[in-house]
Amino acid sequence: MSRVVAEDYSPSRDSGTMPFYTQSISMDFTNHHPQPPFSSTATSPTLGQLLKNVGDVRREATGNGSETPVHQVLELGSTNLEVPRSIPFVLSFNNLTYSVKVRRKFRLRSILPSRNIHRTGATTDSDPVGGESLSTTTKTLLNDISGEARDGEILAVLGASGSGKSTLIDALANRIAKRSLKGTKTLNGEVLESRMLKVISAYVMQDDLLFPMLTVEETLMFAAEFRLPRSLSKSKKRLRVQALIEQLGLKNAAKTVIGDEGHRGVSGGERRRVSIGIDIIHDPIILFLDEPTSGLDSTSAFMVVKVLQRIAKSGSIVIMSVHQPSYRILGLLDRLIFLSRGQTVYSGSPMSLPVYFSDFGHPIPDSENRTEYALDLIRELEGSPGGTRSLVEFNKSWHNLKLSRNGRGEPDGGGLSLKEAISAAISKGKLVSGPTNNDAISPNSMVPTFANPVWKEMAVLSRRSFMNSRRVPELFGVRLGAVMVTGFILATVFWQLDSSPKGVQERLGFFAFAMSTTFYTCADALPVFLQERYIFMRETAYNAYRRSSYVLSHGLVVLPSLIFLSFAFAATTFWAVGLDGGFSGFLFYFLIIFASFWAGSSFVTFLSGVVPHVMLGYIIVVAILAYFLLFSGFFINRDRIPSYWIWFHYLSLVKYPYEAVLQNEFQDSTKCFVRGVQIFDQSPLGEVPTSLKLKLLESMSNTLGMKITSSTCLTTGADALQQQGITGLSKWNCLWVTVAWGFLFRILFYVSLLLGSKNKRR
Repeated sequence: MSRVVAEDYSPSRDSGTMPFYTQSISMDFTNHHPQPPFSSTATSPTLGQLLKNVGDVRREATGNGSETPVHQVLELGSTNLEVPRSIPFVLSFNNLTYSVKVRRKFRLRSILPSRNIHRTGATTDSDPVGGESLSTTTKTLLNDISGEARDGEILAVLGASGSGKSTLIDALANRIAKRSLKGTKTLNGEVLESRMLKVISAYVMQDDLLFPMLTVEETLMFAAEFRLPRSLSKSKKRLRVQALIEQLGLKNAAKTVIGDEGHRGVSGGERRRVSIGIDIIHDPIILFLDEPTSGLDSTSAFMVVKVLQRIAKSGSIVIMSVHQPSYRILGLLDRLIFLSRGQTVYSGSPMSLPVYFSDFGHPIPDSENRTEYALDLIRELEGSPGGTRSLVEFNKSWHNLKLSRNGRGEPDGGGLSLKEAISAAISKGKLVSGPTNNDAISPNSMVPTFANPVWKEMAVLSRRSFMNSRRVPELFGVRLGAVMVTGFILATVFWQLDSSPKGVQERLGFFAFAMSTTFYTCADALPVFLQERYIFMRETAYNAYRRSSYVLSHGLVVLPSLIFLSFAFAATTFWAVGLDGGFSGFLFYFLIIFASFWAGSSFVTFLSGVVPHVMLGYIIVVAILAYFLLFSGFFINRDRIPSYWIWFHYLSLVKYPYEAVLQNEFQDSTKCFVRGVQIFDQSPLGEVPTSLKLKLLESMSNTLGMKITSSTCLTTGADALQQQGITGLSKWNCLWVTVAWGFLFRILFYVSLLLGSKNKRR
């Protein structure tokens, strides 16, 4: 029986070099003839066994407030696997090339015949090459870039604006479509596939995409709920978050909200460290960062890079882009790549910069900042006639000469395969992504794609949404106020409608306005996803949760508020207007309003997944809802709608709830709405004396051969429905169709997320 003794060091010790989860591992073997480390004949434990007790950390507080580590024995079963203390990972990239087509500026000379037909030399912007046309040209953003990054080190990509720094980070992080990017990327000599990269890596965007009303601790705790497996208890996840808060230097800001323009929150440097924290909560093997120091003062920037150095020392590969590092930050970097217009002009250690530029003929003065001098020289060369071509060629020759002097260079990955290295990393506490039940037979099957099942993701997403909504109650309050004010106005305007012909007409107007109002008040759902779009894209890009979980939780979260709004509107208007049906009629009236809110909210949510701008979305929502009302059957009966527009009538969301409430109101066949002389009320004869109306009725009776008196019922509820052309679906079928529209738009919302949130360059 072998055992692994895992020791979790307190972050209060030597924070400059201590990793997040530093574990000393000792192996006791009872087998007298152990196999060599990672031998092919050795019996490897499953990842389920390796991950069984990952993160099982306990702490004991001492009297002075410091913490002492507690050893935790992890029983792995019978094995003779020896895990090394250092697990080398080497990410290599070779000949990365990425080009895009851009529109060519129209020039008169480009369409005129050239005077020098037999000219030779390099093509110009006006000379289309293979695959181009007179209207487009190809721009190379990355041109044959190669290099490597190792665990324990920070690789920094430097260059002026537009040099290709972010593009290179995106290329390494698989944020460029495969067919558009040329070249190879390998980890420990094996091709790094997209699915595997998502699981073992994290990407920190340049912008801090965070929920403003959550505290720092809550933000990191939700990240832990997403990225850490369900097998870990809540207390262990909380310990992981607390350790991360201390490592990031956020202890004093743990209970402070993130904040935004309207709410005071944490500082810019703290926001950046929180952004890093939510992506490293599961301790990834590779961490990509796009200009993490952008917009920060020198002290905050240095603290951020200091945190990144500790992450690297814990056994991670850290790759970041940086615009112009200070002297202190330069001392924390291990490898540099300088880019100029998509080409490498230097690749190597910061310590080699003086020798490199001295050999190039431009020695760096002792009083100058090395990176500032290098960037100034590169900008100067870019403005010269030959550009940086000479520096690019010198970098290649200088690099080849260095390789020839050092032989084959450093060993690639220490001889460990990718499977072996990841297994060893997980056994030491890295990559806490959840256990598997089957033996790992390939790197892609070693770690599950998602850390939690769908229902767990839905629960966490729903809890986060409710918490955000509770912190901003004024949003729901405004919507409830709008619904109540609208209901109050309708109740007072249409107060206690009678059963006369005018009452019938007024009922039709009330129902049309009431049903359309429910849809218009759903427009507030439009900015909800638009505000969360980039947070959603960041979280789903590296498998924090499934898109389907987001769509399902998004639909569930809105139901309580829709039920409350529906009941408030129904209770305000039903009895005040004097609608028919009693309590059962009120229940159906409430259900159809709720179904209308559901369909309208789903429709607006779908549009928010398609339309990227709030104002454009509002214009589209208002316009389409106006068309729905026009073709609902209120302004013009179905029988009178032109045949080429009849399809819009059946697509109208207002049609089905409008017909449902009319049937609910006029379903009583014994209730009369037009008696005797009331038949003249909607005609020019309505103003004549009653005695003359009775004579007209008597004359009509003689002509029709039937007796019509002042009490004879001439129009019932069924007749009113017939006049409105409502003879197709029953009221319950109209209800189910309205509900089905809501589900259809939720499905379309999911499809829009699948197609529109790939988060990759083309």
